[in-house]
Amino acid sequence: MSKNKVTQGLLLTLVLMLVLAGCGGKNNNATNAANGGNTPATDATAEQKVTINMMHLWPAGVSAQQNKLVNQIIDQYQTDHPNVTIKEEVLDNEQYKNKLKVLSASNELPDVGITWAAGFMEPYVKGGLFAPIDDIKDGALLKDKFVAGTTEAYAIDGKTYALPIELNISPIYYNKAIFEKYNLQAPTTYTEFKEVVKTLSENGIAPIALGNKDRWTGSLWYMYLADRIAGNDTLKNAIAGSGTFDDPGLVQAATEIQTLVEMNGFNKGFNGLSNDEGKAEFMNEKAGMYLMGTWELPNFTTNPDIPQEFKDKVGFFKFPTVENGKGNINSWVGGPGVGLFVAENSKVKEEAKAFMEYFVSKWGEDSVTTAGVIPATKVDTTKTELPQLYVDLLNELNNASSITLFADVQMKPSAAQVHLDMIQALFGKAVTPEQFATKHKEAIEKGN
Repeated sequence: MSKNKVTQGLLLTLVLMLVLAGCGGKNNNATNAANGGNTPATDATAEQKVTINMMHLWPAGVSAQQNKLVNQIIDQYQTDHPNVTIKEEVLDNEQYKNKLKVLSASNELPDVGITWAAGFMEPYVKGGLFAPIDDIKDGALLKDKFVAGTTEAYAIDGKTYALPIELNISPIYYNKAIFEKYNLQAPTTYTEFKEVVKTLSENGIAPIALGNKDRWTGSLWYMYLADRIAGNDTLKNAIAGSGTFDDPGLVQAATEIQTLVEMNGFNKGFNGLSNDEGKAEFMNEKAGMYLMGTWELPNFTTNPDIPQEFKDKVGFFKFPTVENGKGNINSWVGGPGVGLFVAENSKVKEEAKAFMEYFVSKWGEDSVTTAGVIPATKVDTTKTELPQLYVDLLNELNNASSITLFADVQMKPSAAQVHLDMIQALFGKAVTPEQFATKHKEAIEKGN
C-alpha cells in the first residue's frame, strides 16, 4: 500500500474528527442506545434517520442458517432503533472478496463489512480503511467475552481492527452410509485413508468432494499433509520466512497431493468447480468425503432445508496421521473465522460501531441454537440440547493441541495470491512439487 494512500487515510480521519466535533456529540447517543439506553437520546437524535450499509457473504441459498441469523439480528436492531435502517448487500465468498478490493480502491467500503484476519486485512489497515475498534472490544457489552486468542488475529501494531464472530476447525466429513456399504471405517492413518480412497474409486464413487476453482479449498489438503508429515511449526515457519518451503516434509506434502489426484481421489472436474459446486457432490451423496471448516455445520445439523435422512448420515474424522510423520492428530487447520469491520471513512461511523457491538453480542448468543455455528465469543452450551455432531466438534476444538490459521490468511496479499495459484497448479499437475516449493519461497522472500 503506497505512502500516498496512507496519507490520504490520515487526512480523511482528521476531516472526520472535525465533522464529529461539530456534531455536538449526537453520535454518542447511538452507542449509548446500543448499550441499553443508559443515556437518554435527545429529540434531535431520535428523529435523525441513519442508514448503515452492511456487506456480507451469507446468501440464503448456500448459507441459509447464517443468513437467517443475520436478518434476525438486523430486524431486532431496527425494531429497537427505529431511526436506523440497515441496508444489506449479500454476495458469495469469492464475489465478496473481489468487490471488497474494488471498493477499497475508491475508499468506498460499506459501513460494516466482513474481513478475514492477519495478512488478509493488513493492506486495508495500512491504507487507513478500517477503523480501530478497541473501544468496542473492551466496552461493557463485549469485554472478556471472546475466546482467548481470537481477537489477537485481528490486531495490527497494537490496535484491533475487526471483531471475530466465528471460531473454526476443519474436519473431514464423511457419509456413514457409503462407508458402511463398502465395509469402510473412518481412517486414523494416512495408509488407511488411501485404502478408503482406492475402494471408493474402484466402486465408482468419488472419494473426495472438492471445488478447487476457489483454490483455498485445495490449500486445506496441502496444509494438513504438511502438518502431519513435517510437523506443526514447519509450515508456519515457512510462511513467516524463518523456515523454507524447500523443507523435505513440505515437498513431500505437495507430492502426496498429486498422488491423490493420480488415484482419482477427487470428483471429476474439481479444478474448474467452485466450492459450492464441489460441496454439492457430497450433499447429493455422489462423494464419500468432504474436508471443510465447521462453518458448514449448519448444513449437517440445523438447516431445515436439508433432509434429516441425509444429516443423520454425516460423521467426521480427524485428518489421519502419516506414518513416520512429525504431526499430531489433534492438530487442526482453522482458527478465528470471519470478523466484522467498520470503515474508517464511514459517514455514520459511531452508529456503525454501535451496530457492530450489538451484532457481535447477539451472534454469540444466538449462533449456536439458530445457526449451529461455533462463535468466537464464550457461550454456555450446557443448558441447550445440541446435535451430537456439533457437540463432538466443539469438544475437539476445546481439546486441540494446536490450530493453524489458513495459509492464505496468514500470508501477505501477494504471497497469498502465489500460494492460491500454485495450489491450483499443483492439483492440476501443471507444476512439480519442487517448482511449487520454489515459487512459494520466492513469494515469501519478496515480503509483500
